[in-house]
Amino acid sequence: MARGLKDGEPNGRDLYADIIDHPHWQSPSRPHMSLCDRAAQFSSFDALAGYSDMVEEEQRTTGRMAELTESALEELNRELCLIAAALDSGKRPAVSITYFLPDEHKDGGSYVTITDEIIKIDTIHRKVVLASAADKSGMNRTIDFDRISDLFSIKNEKP
Repeated sequence: MARGLKDGEPNGRDLYADIIDHPHWQSPSRPHMSLCDRAAQFSSFDALAGYSDMVEEEQRTTGRMAELTESALEELNRELCLIAAALDSGKRPAVSITYFLPDEHKDGGSYVTITDEIIKIDTIHRKVVLASAADKSGMNRTIDFDRISDLFSIKNEKP
């Protein structure tokens, strides 16, 4: 009995005896491919495509949004009132806003600081509307009041 065969299984040499000793077929129109060239056909195959990206994403850390103190909330409210007054007088104040940006893929996020002009303070939806576009859609960037951690006006000095 041949190695690896179980009881009752036919022997492969007996089944294929009529072709087992024939020479390997070669194409008359194409040259024989070397082992190196044959191996190169499979070199671009990546059995674990995306695995390294997945590991990097898992290792990436995200932060949590911090709770603001009562005094910090009062300061933000005071600054928003000053900006609202400037908007009412027809100005577009430039501000620097630090806010919490939630991560698209994981829980948590990070704090981002952006400098831009405010064009509207939406008190109904509790958002600040900025002059710059958020993406290719052309919609203005908005930031929720609850995500803002720091806000201060930048003096617009003309030469």
